[in-house]
Amino acid sequence: MAPSSYFLLTAVLALATWQAIASDPSPLQDFCVADNSSRVLVNGFACKDPKDVKAEDFFLAAKLDMPRDTKMNKVGSNVTLINVMRIPGLNTLGISLARIDYAPLGENPPHTHPRATEILTVLEGTLYVGFVTSNPENKFLSKVLNKGDVFVFPEGLIHFQFNPNPYKPAVAVAALSSQNPGAITIANAVFGSKPMISDDVLSKAFQVDKRTVDWLQAQFWADNHN
Repeated sequence: MAPSSYFLLTAVLALATWQAIASDPSPLQDFCVADNSSRVLVNGFACKDPKDVKAEDFFLAAKLDMPRDTKMNKVGSNVTLINVMRIPGLNTLGISLARIDYAPLGENPPHTHPRATEILTVLEGTLYVGFVTSNPENKFLSKVLNKGDVFVFPEGLIHFQFNPNPYKPAVAVAALSSQNPGAITIANAVFGSKPMISDDVLSKAFQVDKRTVDWLQAQFWADNHN
């Protein structure tokens, strides 16, 4: 192989590897505080002029030490997400944070983060957690976590957390590898889409009759994020 071809191949492989491992683009400067007033459309947010950046751009009085209401929905959980929409200084930094409160027998139902890997630690209580690998194996990996334990949910895979204790709540904190990780709750997306997915499609996919699909679509699919 000619030297020029070798270096070209190396450069292409390096670029492909970077694209494979990076969730958000790496910053090319110290920070790029989101300018929410900008009309420029970019992948993320346009940068505020560095001369106008203040400490408040990196701060939020989030009160994450305070318990959240877990009775606001049927699944019995409350996710408080701190992302770039709440702290402009997170723009381009590729990280966000969430506090998750679980009622007794509450759960953060099966969902995915299309743009982030998640690492979660239990602060109080016990959680039963797990994720499912992609097709065709669909291997289910699960674990019971106690206070201080840590678990990782790989980017894009369906995962959940459930509080098995019928008497005590649980609390966890998670870090996610994107300034805007996104969340797709499986049941909400499939049965609560707007407009609805045809019951012909869903009855075939789930191998159930249309009446079952219609009943599921008639339920109130609440969002547990705030």
